[in-house]
Amino acid sequence: MQDSENKYFGNLYSFIQFPIQIISDKGRIVYINQSFTNQWGYEIDELKEYSVFEDHDLRKSGIQSSIKKVFETQNYLSVNNYSDSLLRNKEITVPILKTNIFPINLQDKNYVVLFHIDQTETFLAEEEVKKARDGYKEAERLKNTFLNVLSHELRTPLNIILGYASIIKENLKDKISSEDVVYLDNLYSGSERLFKGITQMLEFAQLDAGNYKLNIETFNLTDLVKSTVKFVRNLAAERKLEIKTQIVEKPIYVDVDYQCIESAVSNLLNNAVKFTKQGFIEVELNVLADKDLAICRIKDSGVGISSQYLDHLFQPFSQEDTNIGRNYEGNGLGLALAKRYIEKMGGSLLVDSIKGVGSTFSFTLPLSHNKRTTVEVEPKKVKNLKRILMLDDASESYDLLRAFLKNKFEIEAHNFRDFKIDLIDEEDHGVIIFDVNHNHWAQSLLICRDLKKNDSLKRPLIVISSEFMEEKIKEFYDAGADKFIIKPFSRTDLVKTLEEVTTLS
Repeated sequence: MQDSENKYFGNLYSFIQFPIQIISDKGRIVYINQSFTNQWGYEIDELKEYSVFEDHDLRKSGIQSSIKKVFETQNYLSVNNYSDSLLRNKEITVPILKTNIFPINLQDKNYVVLFHIDQTETFLAEEEVKKARDGYKEAERLKNTFLNVLSHELRTPLNIILGYASIIKENLKDKISSEDVVYLDNLYSGSERLFKGITQMLEFAQLDAGNYKLNIETFNLTDLVKSTVKFVRNLAAERKLEIKTQIVEKPIYVDVDYQCIESAVSNLLNNAVKFTKQGFIEVELNVLADKDLAICRIKDSGVGISSQYLDHLFQPFSQEDTNIGRNYEGNGLGLALAKRYIEKMGGSLLVDSIKGVGSTFSFTLPLSHNKRTTVEVEPKKVKNLKRILMLDDASESYDLLRAFLKNKFEIEAHNFRDFKIDLIDEEDHGVIIFDVNHNHWAQSLLICRDLKKNDSLKRPLIVISSEFMEEKIKEFYDAGADKFIIKPFSRTDLVKTLEEVTTLS
């Protein structure tokens, strides 16, 4: 190669930080820059006998034909994983190279430039990111599996403990000493507190992981707030607190997940009662017509919150004073859950408080514009509404239901393994109850669909389960279930549900 050509290539490529080699139409290397020497370990004089057209590694990888193609077509090409025998013969780890191949013409001679880009670090970084992402996904999977197993393993025994504790307390209240009554009360309240704490932690974990899917429907917020106030009123009366209400009588329709908004309102009301030693709780529900919002304010004359702590109020497990955990029951998740629930439904939750004076929590929700229609329910003709056909493999729920419904309903139990759809015509019963665990989830859905399709008497179907995720519960409602009861449930919950489904029958 003439000195002028060498000088020309040197002016173009000597200062470029990427390895570059220039190939003649005979396959000989006529120029390399310093970056090439640094990475390949060769000087130009050591490559006089080398030809890319005789390189076995380049022929095997197909890169040799790409170089020839550029000579023939005079078009640009790019190849991945460039590796030649020069690199293979060195005692180094072969880098991961992307090579741009393009033609140049100088003094009527054709050359091809190989412009190498070392992608080893990028590739390794991507691999590390992939491993980290896969590790994170596996950790999330294990965490969710753990949470689901924990939920189901705890809810069923808690259901048994709470159920029988309530029965014993009611049956023995006039037969045992006042001291023993206190023991039973403590057993029940402790179990209930454990259940509430576990439920809140599981729900928060699902929300935090982004796995909680909302089941949005249109509901009357007026009825929901009134119902929640009615439930909390007894607790307030025990503490000699007055609950005042200013709730509009007209329906206020909002698009919400019923379970989420009920939990949020319940948490706010329970907090107001819990942190108010004397005075009142005031609940106001109205509409901000100009902003198309429903607004609910819950005001109390309780202990209040310091201005310094307000910014931390909605953080999980957060409590202003370490003594609060001892003086008031709770794990610091109620408000965190309420805020996340309301915000997921498009609303907002704000607080205004003065230490020692009281607090006002205000939440808003967008008004619904869905048109509501009244659906006529066709009366169901059934046989004996006081007889229940139950599917339950473990028998724990069957025994508890028998105790709950003693002298009110008869229960005929079957297991999933031996159940046949023909039983619905053979047995004289009016209600069907499934106790569903994960082992029989898919089978129960199939039976549920089959019953709804083939049961000529259209018997109401109730599902009880420790499953609490909305999307899983919705599977049964979509399959035709009339009611879904989440464990643990009380005798009141069960009787109320049975009354609702048998009234419609």
